[in-house]
Amino acid sequence: MNDTVLRGSCLCGAVRYEIGGQPSKFYHCHCKRCRKATGTGHASNLLVQTGSIDWLQGEQHVRYYKVPEAQRFANCFCGVCGARLPRYVKETGFIVIPAGSLDSEPSIRPQARIFWGSRASWSCGGEELPVHQEYES
Repeated sequence: MNDTVLRGSCLCGAVRYEIGGQPSKFYHCHCKRCRKATGTGHASNLLVQTGSIDWLQGEQHVRYYKVPEAQRFANCFCGVCGARLPRYVKETGFIVIPAGSLDSEPSIRPQARIFWGSRASWSCGGEELPVHQEYES
């Protein structure tokens, strides 16, 4: 039985969540959509294969935007402060958790940088982690 519980919240604290399940992957994604969604050089996301998102507070503030032409990219965020929140990806069965939304340090460390060929010229280097041109297989 897996008793790992991840807890997090948005920037303003209006939304709080809890996810049961052990993260299996932790990536820095350099794709253009992640850069646009975060306003930074990459998005740092943990992936949980099994589990569910329990909104402990502020579920009415949770907003979801699906990029129409994207196969599986979407953005879940707080409607009050705009901070990114976890989302379930039905195409893969994963819950994607923005690492910065967690209230404590995750047990897993970043494993790779993905969509490396799409990174911005000003983005950070990747010497400390393996790099992949798209999703890691």
